[in-house]
Amino acid sequence: MMATAERLKHIAGDLGVPLIFKSSFSKDNRSSLDYYQGPGLEKGLRILEKIKREFGLPLLTDIHYPDQAAPAAEVVDVLQIPAYLCMQSELVVSAAKTGAVVNLKHGQFIAPDNMAKPVKKIEVSGNDKILMTERGYTFGYNDLVVDPRSFYLLNQIGYPVIFDITHTIRKYGIPSKDPRGGNREFLSVLARAGVAAGIDGLFIESHPNPPEALCDAASQYALGDLAEFVKPLIEIHNLVRDRAYT
Repeated sequence: MMATAERLKHIAGDLGVPLIFKSSFSKDNRSSLDYYQGPGLEKGLRILEKIKREFGLPLLTDIHYPDQAAPAAEVVDVLQIPAYLCMQSELVVSAAKTGAVVNLKHGQFIAPDNMAKPVKKIEVSGNDKILMTERGYTFGYNDLVVDPRSFYLLNQIGYPVIFDITHTIRKYGIPSKDPRGGNREFLSVLARAGVAAGIDGLFIESHPNPPEALCDAASQYALGDLAEFVKPLIEIHNLVRDRAYT
């Protein structure tokens, strides 16, 4: 993680783009108990704290239970609500009340304009530091499909829209280390389409050696190739940033 954070900081500096470092202390929605779930809350937050101290990067991590919100917010800058849990009121409100930025991942099961409902839960809890992340829709056959209309509809709610490209190409039900578990060939077209539509940020899973990643190995982008992947996206962003959603 330290090597990855250092490399990402250099890439972001060279490209002149802001970076938020994301990693999970626990993944509670793995499809099998045999899969790696992370180091746990205490150890995971110690590692994240070390990354912040060494590299000065803002941090994001996801939480799955309300009692994780306060300790995580002492270390990270952004608390992420997983897509499956975006309608869980106690979880969302607990995150909001920490005062941290809250990143709501769009549930695969609800229409994008309905994300206004969990957003409202955060607002009435006294927090207006909100991000929303698109990550596709599931139709029950292990595929996720991205509807570009969601970028427009989420934007109308009034907060920055992030596009999680690497989770959208996962093939659910297939182990992440199985090469069939992701369709990387779609990453470029999805990313370019989202940036052209006017999204505010990209969520990209990256790893020095994706086949050896302990989570989402089939969809992670190779860290050594990341800079070249992002360069044309910056060009598209600069072209459309004043004309998005019009």
